[in-house]
Amino acid sequence: MMWYGGFGAMGLLWPLMMLLFWGGIVVLVVWGVRAFSSRPSVGHDGAQEILRRRLASGEITQAEYEQVRKAIQG
Repeated sequence: MMWYGGFGAMGLLWPLMMLLFWGGIVVLVVWGVRAFSSRPSVGHDGAQEILRRRLASGEITQAEYEQVRKAIQG
């Protein structure tokens, strides 16, 4: 009696291949959502904005602002 239409070992490999295929699709979808999401990246401009907010709220003085701004710029 032959199982899986007579494919022998391929019959056992087929479910694994389907799992890899669908797993790859899921990975691509997750990667695409993360890559193209509208989250702002925290970088150079993010640091400048945080620094401006801290100055505006009175957390830091003008002198501290200038010192940190110079350090951020290079």
